[in-house]
Amino acid sequence: MTSSAQQMDREQGEMQPVLVTGATGRIGRGVIAELLAAGVPVRALTRTPAAAGLPANVEVVAGDFTKPESLDPALRGVGSVFLLWTAPPVTAEAVVERLASHTRRVVFLSSPHQTPHPFFQQPNPMARLHAEIERLITAAGLESTFIRPGMFNSNAQYWWAPTIRDGGVIRWPYGAAETAPVDERDLAAVAARTLFEEGHSGGDYVLTGPESLSQAEQVGVIGDVLGRQIPFEELSPEEFRRATQGVWPGPVVEMLLDAWGATVGRPAYVTSTVADVVGARTFRQWVSEHADAFRKPPAK
Repeated sequence: MTSSAQQMDREQGEMQPVLVTGATGRIGRGVIAELLAAGVPVRALTRTPAAAGLPANVEVVAGDFTKPESLDPALRGVGSVFLLWTAPPVTAEAVVERLASHTRRVVFLSSPHQTPHPFFQQPNPMARLHAEIERLITAAGLESTFIRPGMFNSNAQYWWAPTIRDGGVIRWPYGAAETAPVDERDLAAVAARTLFEEGHSGGDYVLTGPESLSQAEQVGVIGDVLGRQIPFEELSPEEFRRATQGVWPGPVVEMLLDAWGATVGRPAYVTSTVADVVGARTFRQWVSEHADAFRKPPAK
C-alpha cells in the first residue's frame, strides 16, 4: 500500500459518520450509496433495523422521530445529519433540539417553497412544514444546507407506466404545464456532497432537471424511447378529480392541479445546480434507463 493510500485510510478511519434519516426510502438509500462510494462512514436511522436491508458496511440504528429521546444513541459521535422528515410535525421542535445537542451540521431535504415561480407558490401543508423545520434549524444555530428538489422523473413511472404498459391512453390534466423533473439519483449525489464536502454551510440549493418539458412532451419522450406513439388526452380538472377519487389523497390532487394550472403558459423554473455539482441527467436519459418499467412484460 502506498503512503498516500495509507494516509487516506487513516483519515477515513478518523472521519465521523454521517447519520442518514429516512434511510430505507429511495432517496435515503441513494444518499447512502453516494456516501459509501466516497468512502464516508454511514450510520442509518430506521424504526426497524432488522428489516432495513442496507449494505453490511452501514451501521443501522433504531430511532423514531415521534419519540425524540430515541434519537440520542444514533446521534452520538456523528459529524453531520441528512434530515428527511418522515413523521407528523408535532415533534419537529424536539427533534431539532436533539440534533443541535449532538451535532453541528444538518442537510435538510426541503422543497422550493421560496422559489419565485408560480408552480412552487401554491400553498400546501408540506411547504408549511418544511418552512417551519427550516426556521427551527436556523434558530437552533445549526450549520445547515437546504436541498430543494422540484418534481421527480420517477413521477412519470408512478403516474403513467401502468397505462403505457397496457397500451392505453394517457388521460391527464394540463398537458401544456411545463416542469423540469430531476433524477432522484442526482438529488442523492448533490445531497451527499453537501454532507461531506466543505463549503456548503448556508447553502440553499434548488434542484431541477436541465430542461423544461410540458407533461404532454414528457409522454412523447417516453413514446420516442419505446418506439411507438402514446396517445395523450386532455382532462379537465374536474375529470381528473373524479378519476383519482378514492385513489389519491384529495389534498395532493388539489395541490397538483393548482400548481399545474398556475404554470401553464410559462417555462418551468430550471437551475444549473445539479449540472454544476454532479452533472444532470436529462429526462430522456432517465426514461432510456427505465424503459422496461414502461414496457409490457413478455408473456410467460
